[in-house]
Amino acid sequence: MVRDLSTTLCGVELDNPIIPASGTFGFGAEMSEIYDLDILGSISFKGTTLEPRFGNPTPRIAECRSGMINSVGLQNPGIDAVISHELPELRKRFHKPIIANISGFSIEEYTECCRKIDAEEQVEIIEVNVSCPNVHNGGMAFGTSPQSAAAVTAAVKAVTTKPVFIKLSPNVTDIVSIARACEDVGADGLTLINTMLGMRIDIARRRPVIANKMGGFSGQAIFPVALRMVYQVANACKIPVIGCGGVATAEDVIEMMMAGASAVQVGAENLRNPFVCKQIIEELPQLMERLGIERLRDIIGVVK
Repeated sequence: MVRDLSTTLCGVELDNPIIPASGTFGFGAEMSEIYDLDILGSISFKGTTLEPRFGNPTPRIAECRSGMINSVGLQNPGIDAVISHELPELRKRFHKPIIANISGFSIEEYTECCRKIDAEEQVEIIEVNVSCPNVHNGGMAFGTSPQSAAAVTAAVKAVTTKPVFIKLSPNVTDIVSIARACEDVGADGLTLINTMLGMRIDIARRRPVIANKMGGFSGQAIFPVALRMVYQVANACKIPVIGCGGVATAEDVIEMMMAGASAVQVGAENLRNPFVCKQIIEELPQLMERLGIERLRDIIGVVK
């Protein structure tokens, strides 16, 4: 029996639910040299801001048991260069739906970036990262309060026509209230989770490993937290959820979808094992057969 891996995000059809997460796959150029990107369901390209960013000072990567900490700082060429160069180059290598990941440090920046990317026919979904610090509000991340997350969502929805997914931060006490606030003002979907906040210390030098002291903790260690938040949000909201955080195996994908995810992003594992997305896609049909699953869509949110 042929197993059906297809899924849908706000009317956008994906052959399978596997999406490399933003920041772990660049714009696909390097990965296209080792396998055919068209096996993927979609790609969320590198987080893009209004102006080019060099990123944070080095060192900005720290190894951890079952994960890593990064403080890269949204290094990217800026929205205009992405539209004029990176997006056309990605389209040469990848012929399926593209997710544009947009970041910003003010509501005006989010709005302008989303307005520009919305006009690009190559992009099917806009993913808005609200884990960025709000420069007009003392540096607190937009995604840490329902009011700030909703303000970004409403502003972006006012200038876009394509589905908008808000990527939520896990560094909060109540993920559901923030998810609902985004849904209430028109978010079409939600992606969760982004990285957790972590730190490592170099005990020989008696100082933090990362120049910025703290950074985003990702990798297999955060999977149970991500799964819990996907489950909570999927059961509290009516809009689709993309699950992300610590996904490394086909079994993880099934768990995420049973918890309520309509699609699943693979992040830090791409850096440890560049073939992981390919392996998951190849292993899913056998796992589905073993579990008696004919269509992946049928298991979305089956755990109540």
